[in-house]
Amino acid sequence: MNIIITGGAGFIGSALIRHIIDHTNHQVLNLDKLTYAGNLDSLNSVCGNERYRHLQEDICNGTALVQIFEDFKPDIIIHLAAESHVDRSIDGPGEFIKTNIVGTYTLLDSARNYWMGLSGQTKDKFRFHHVSTDEVYGDLGHGHDLFVETTSYDPSSPYSASKASSDHLVRAWQRTYGFPTVITNCSNNYGPYHFPEKLIPHMILNALDNKPLPVYGDGLQVRDWLYVEDHAAALYKVATEGKIAQTYNIGGNNEKTNLEVVETICELLEKHVPEKPTGLQNYKDLITFVKDRPGHDIRYAIDATKIKNDLGWEPQETFESGMSKTIMWYLNNKDWWERVLSGDYQMERLGVNK
Repeated sequence: MNIIITGGAGFIGSALIRHIIDHTNHQVLNLDKLTYAGNLDSLNSVCGNERYRHLQEDICNGTALVQIFEDFKPDIIIHLAAESHVDRSIDGPGEFIKTNIVGTYTLLDSARNYWMGLSGQTKDKFRFHHVSTDEVYGDLGHGHDLFVETTSYDPSSPYSASKASSDHLVRAWQRTYGFPTVITNCSNNYGPYHFPEKLIPHMILNALDNKPLPVYGDGLQVRDWLYVEDHAAALYKVATEGKIAQTYNIGGNNEKTNLEVVETICELLEKHVPEKPTGLQNYKDLITFVKDRPGHDIRYAIDATKIKNDLGWEPQETFESGMSKTIMWYLNNKDWWERVLSGDYQMERLGVNK
């Protein structure tokens, strides 16, 4: 089977590619523009595999997509390419509109035209899997409610609004044209190869460098945390076994406040890195509360019952086991994150000598 993964050099995309190459015999084409968060270093373990290759291209380039589909002949397209950082969307929403909405439209339309040219079993088995976020559902507030697949959309940020728009486009292509799509909405991911601007790696690396650990507001915002390798297994299962026109929520069953997340990181660092920077008594002493983000949602929480009952998937990692693995990965892979922080991986992509 031939699988195209858009955004495969990103955090979740690279985990999915590693999962497919390591556990199946499928051919994988990684279609990634390589923006700031796209890092081919995250795919070093599979880059020499004959079943994997990367093509640097923009999903907004419809002409290129037509040729790519004709040459590679995908059976499945898993669409992860997206701008995904909330703070960046607040400062500059334009790129989010372009990539997440216009890019998804361009990819959908090119894929539909390709699919219409197929016939027989090849056409019947084709799938377009759109990967989205629980942030499209908005804010649960305080309480015990969970996001289910039929929860109404109520996005709060330019990022989540752009992802909600892309979800609507995918559903419209399925209902209007009969295009075979599935959608997944996931909770917050964490794990190896996470871009350092994100909460968990940012806190780990700041603590190791004796820098403040900035927590928005009172730190009581709640998120459901999903280990990225569990997510990759779920995405593959939905892409290959999910029912057309269905949506599946993917969660980790790990609701934690942001403050609890940071405190857990500090506790694990006390265990794994007891020798602290000079002058630092406890890693928790670095926690600093800063002005809250505009439109900051109070709580997200996923009900993943449907994917468990329909497809037999459930997360394998607890928050504690997944976080311990994550911290150990960052401690043992200093070369990876130092190249990210220095910008060396981007300089090489751009052909610039530092």
